[in-house]
Amino acid sequence: MRADTQNTVAKIRKSVELLRQRLGWETAPYRIEEANAMIEDPTLWDDPARAQKLMRERQQLIDSYETVKTIDQDLTDNIELIELGEMEEDEEVVGEAEAALKSLAELAAKKELEALLDGEADGNDTFLEINSGAGGTESCDWASMLARMYVRWAEKKGYTVELQSESAGEEAGIKSAAYKISGPNAYGWLKSESGVHRLVRISPYDSAARRHTSFCSVWVYPVVDDNIEIEVNPADIRVDTYRSSGAGGQHVNTTDSAVRITHHPTGIVVTSSEKSQHQNRDIAMKALKSRLYQMELDKRNEAINAAHDAKGDAGWGNQIRSYVLQPYQMVKDLRTNVETSDSQGVLDGDLDKFMAATLALQVSGKSRADANAD
Repeated sequence: MRADTQNTVAKIRKSVELLRQRLGWETAPYRIEEANAMIEDPTLWDDPARAQKLMRERQQLIDSYETVKTIDQDLTDNIELIELGEMEEDEEVVGEAEAALKSLAELAAKKELEALLDGEADGNDTFLEINSGAGGTESCDWASMLARMYVRWAEKKGYTVELQSESAGEEAGIKSAAYKISGPNAYGWLKSESGVHRLVRISPYDSAARRHTSFCSVWVYPVVDDNIEIEVNPADIRVDTYRSSGAGGQHVNTTDSAVRITHHPTGIVVTSSEKSQHQNRDIAMKALKSRLYQMELDKRNEAINAAHDAKGDAGWGNQIRSYVLQPYQMVKDLRTNVETSDSQGVLDGDLDKFMAATLALQVSGKSRADANAD
């Protein structure tokens, strides 16, 4: 077997082993039997929400178990084909089996990554907020670049993107923007993007063409499922209506339709300014509940909580990723050390490699210092 094929086999075996660990391979058959017995209970559908949850979890468990079995069997079959083809000096058989192994390696890597998205809210839709930080006009322009980057990423995933609110910069770009991004595992993918993002480039707004550093913060939190109860005491919130700012012209708002909700116990402020006042109030309340739910998730997940605590203000020392456009091209994630010189590709939405590495880091339980030491 050729060296490159041996490497492919080793990668597949590693992915299979990790999938088994995530699944709890030894106990999976017993858990499937238990779930099968539970769905035969005639009283199960007395509680439709519980029944649907059980059916969904059972199917996910079966799918994961069968996926690992299929990948493992396909690996064995193709190794045997290669050995047989080499014995009979049949290059066509060997070539077909090697091509199948390459495809299998891609599938195994994809399933390995999907297995990391098993957090409580990972399957949910998500809210994403972008706020300009230190850097003035430069920062506002950077915020608009980030907004475009995430919209492009979401579109490539086939997700639906809805603009919830936007505040224009005084000279260029945006001060802030909030989006709802809907699709399978939207929150699971995007949750690792919370933090400060740093841009270094030659400023297009500087007549002396000097290099500038700009910062923006990104905040991601899950859309709350209807099955999750989040109580908000009306006495704890203040609802303000105001006239939203925009680019002017035919799109400028002439009524106080935008809504801002302030939650006094936590200091959380959410806004919506893209629809009618009634719709904006509904959107803002959902966003508030989602933020409160995120806080509860953080309390139960020390790793995520530590990441949010470290996020801090949008300025020096708090960034999770650095984007350098001049004097060289480099995008580097400071948590995982994953980097690329294809900065334009990243700004066009090529983010999966960064997200995957951070997901793997979170699941491993390592700290940023541990990752840097590896």
